[in-house]
Amino acid sequence: MRALLDPSRRTVLRLGTVTAASAVLSGTVARTATAATPAVPAPPLDDVPGSTRTIPWSAFRSRGLPPATGAFSLLGLTWDDPAAELHAAVTVRVRDAATGRWSDWLPLDTHGREDAPDPDQLTTGARGGTPPLWVGPSDDLRVRLVPRAGTRLPDGLRADLVDPGPDGAAVAAHPLPEPADGPGSRALERPSTRMGGRPAIVTRKGWGADESLREKQFAYTSPVRAIFVHHTATGNGYSCSQAPAVIRGIYRYHVKSNGWRDIGYNFLVDTCGRIYEGRAGGVARPVLGAHTLGFNTGTAGIAAIGSYDSASPPSAMLSAIARLAAWKLGMTHTNPAGTVVLTSGDSGSRYPKGARHTFRTISGHRDAFSTDCPGGRLYADLPRIRSLAAG
Repeated sequence: MRALLDPSRRTVLRLGTVTAASAVLSGTVARTATAATPAVPAPPLDDVPGSTRTIPWSAFRSRGLPPATGAFSLLGLTWDDPAAELHAAVTVRVRDAATGRWSDWLPLDTHGREDAPDPDQLTTGARGGTPPLWVGPSDDLRVRLVPRAGTRLPDGLRADLVDPGPDGAAVAAHPLPEPADGPGSRALERPSTRMGGRPAIVTRKGWGADESLREKQFAYTSPVRAIFVHHTATGNGYSCSQAPAVIRGIYRYHVKSNGWRDIGYNFLVDTCGRIYEGRAGGVARPVLGAHTLGFNTGTAGIAAIGSYDSASPPSAMLSAIARLAAWKLGMTHTNPAGTVVLTSGDSGSRYPKGARHTFRTISGHRDAFSTDCPGGRLYADLPRIRSLAAG
C-alpha cells in the first residue's frame, strides 16, 4: 500500500485507512461513478454546458490511479442519506489546470444539512453533502479526512467535481451591471432604496443557468416577511468576473450532487455588490427556497458568495444585501428593522417543529439553525444591514 507523508502532522498516512484517525485520499477526475438520480431527467452532460464528475470512496482507496484528465472548478463531498452528517475534519488540495502547481491544504466545511429543503420538499435521489468549495480551474485532487473519534463515515461517500462550463453566448449577451459603490461612498451611507425600488438583478439567463437541470415546476410560499442572510462558504478565491461561473457551479452541485429541485438560495450577492437571481420562479414572487431548514416558508434566502468567518464582507456587498432586503420586505410592508414570528417546520432546526419564535426580519442563518453561517464577520454586520435597509 502506497504511503504519503503529511508534513503538517509529521506522520505517514496510508491510502485506504478508513478506520484510522487520519486518511489521505488521492483522487483523479478520470475515475467516475454513477451520479445520484437528479430531481428530473437531464440531457447528457455532453449536450449542456458544464459537467459533474463523481469519484467513489472505493476509487480513492485503490492503488494505481491513472493520471488525472478533465477539469473542475468546484468540489464537495456527498453521501447517500441526506439526514446523515460527516463528522470529520476535511481539507483538500487541487492542482491548477494552467500551471500544474498544487494549492495549499484548503479547509472544506462539513456542515451542509442546514442549507436544505424542508423534508416535505425533498426530491427523489436527494443526498447529504458538504457545502461546495470554489477552487478555480483544476485537474487533480487530494483529500485529507480526519474522522471524529467514535464515528463512522456515511455510506455512499464520494467526491463531486463540478465544471461550471464557459460563460457562453448567453452571459456575453447580458453584461453584468456596474458594481455597487465601494467603501466610503455616499451611496453606502444613505442607500437610495427606502423600502421600494427594485435593485439591478442579474437574471438566471444573465449568469448562464442551464434550465434543463432544474425541476420544471416552480414552488411558491406565503408572502416574504423575513430574510435569512447566508454565506455560501465556497471560499473567497474568485473575482467578480468569475461570479457567474461560481453560481453555475453551486447550481449544478445543488441539483446534480445534492439532488435538489434547483439552486437553494433565492438570491446571491458577489463581492462587487452585484445581485443575482437564484431559484427560478420570478424575483418578485415568493419562491420557496432551500436555504434555512425549518424556516423556508414565508422567507427569502440571500447568500453572500464567499466565506465570512474571518474575512470581512466588502461594503459593496453589505449595501447590495440591504437594498435587496428592503425591496423584498417592502412588498409586504415589513419593517427591515423590526421583528416577525415564524413557525418551525422541522425539529432539525433550533426550534421543535410547530414552535413559534420571534426573529429579526433580517436574520442570520445561525438564528434558525445551529451553524456558523453566515460567518462571524458577516453576522456582526447584520445590524448595519438592517439600518441601511430601513433607510
